[in-house]
Amino acid sequence: MNILFVCSMNKWRSPTAEKVLRRTEGVSVRSAGTSRKARHHITVSDIRWADVICVMENKHLSRLRADFRGEVAHKDLHVLDIPDDYQFMDPELIELLQDVVEPVIQARQARG
Repeated sequence: MNILFVCSMNKWRSPTAEKVLRRTEGVSVRSAGTSRKARHHITVSDIRWADVICVMENKHLSRLRADFRGEVAHKDLHVLDIPDDYQFMDPELIELLQDVVEPVIQARQARG
């Protein structure tokens, strides 16, 4: 299963998710940002690679739908509702990510 994590700048939240979830068996991860100034700006290639796309906030989902309408139309999309209140590898962020992403992974695995 390929999971793409998306935030705005690809500095704190999505790279933390990528690093933390990289250890999950059967899961490959990437991260990207929606801002043109992001460390890694999301591309069509990222979206096509992903089986599941997890965005941190609703605004990221809106941006994906605006910029990549056709590409995300049939993707498994999840809003994690994680505000931009954390630094990279913040212990609270790690715990929150584990709590909200694990059910997404389990649901996807159950569907096959």
